[in-house]
Amino acid sequence: MDYRRLGASGLKVPALSFGAGTLGGSGPLFGAWGNSDATEARWLVDICLEAGVNLFDTADVYSNGASEEVLGAAIKGRRDAVLISTKTSLPMGDGPNNAGSSRSRLIKAVEDALKRLGTDYIDLLQLHAFDAATPIEEVLSTLDSLVRAGKLRYVGVSNFSGWQVMKSLGLADKHGYPRYVAHQVYYSLVGRDYEWELMPLGLDQGLGALVWSPLGWGRLTGKIRRGEPLPEKSRLHDTASFGPPVEDEQLYRVVDALDTAAKETGKTVPQVAINWLLQRPTVASVIIGARNEEQLRQNLGAVGWSLTSDQIKKLDAASAVTAPYPYFPYRRQEGFARLSPAAV
Repeated sequence: MDYRRLGASGLKVPALSFGAGTLGGSGPLFGAWGNSDATEARWLVDICLEAGVNLFDTADVYSNGASEEVLGAAIKGRRDAVLISTKTSLPMGDGPNNAGSSRSRLIKAVEDALKRLGTDYIDLLQLHAFDAATPIEEVLSTLDSLVRAGKLRYVGVSNFSGWQVMKSLGLADKHGYPRYVAHQVYYSLVGRDYEWELMPLGLDQGLGALVWSPLGWGRLTGKIRRGEPLPEKSRLHDTASFGPPVEDEQLYRVVDALDTAAKETGKTVPQVAINWLLQRPTVASVIIGARNEEQLRQNLGAVGWSLTSDQIKKLDAASAVTAPYPYFPYRRQEGFARLSPAAV
């Protein structure tokens, strides 16, 4: 397993990490992801550790805390062998203080997560969404106190816009608060919006990307084909409305290119899709999910080899879309391009 620095921090994380949203799954979304109990989860953790995958990502909102509880049970007795990443800020109840990133909410959320995980510290806490109602100074000062108390090692964010990240980093520098070192983002061959602004920001400011849904919300499994109906057992029947949309023609164009690369490399379509991500700038770790051992072992096969430059170029071309304003002039017009560094 390849290990990479997480942004500008000294923490090294595996190129692949395990997404624990499949643990203890319940409800229309998380139940469709998976519902591994503690016994099965412990076996999946065994397989991960054997392969060098020691980072496990979860969130309090995953099945209302059940994911953290099952993960805590699965790592019991080997806490020092793993890195735990969890997230908070999304609603965990209907009360006025059960969502967001206020001081009250963050302190309680961290204490509750520690209990569910059965540990006294979290390696990486990420804010799951930007809380526009809470002053950023309040958020950062609270995270600072939690880091100083030894309950958090590092902090990051997930699903933030560029200005939200930059304003937070600027205030962290001004007041001497811990800087965010990670940004958990959606990024895939059918979802490359991350590249327009957030990737250059990550390069400039030292944020490592933790990639969620690397298979485009389950669309890049190799089971969805042009001219064929959605497979009967696909979870997209129940979960497509929860995830990022993809135009059909764009999806089929990417799948065609993935098929070609898979035949040339002798790998599967998902393995090729994940390997492409591992070659991208700022990507520290790609989060893989698995409902069972078979899926996990297949996803682990995405490392230990590399696509050729020619294969990457073909995948790039198949997945390319027009950049939104104000980015497209810098890619299309010579005068703008001369003022911009080479595209990442």
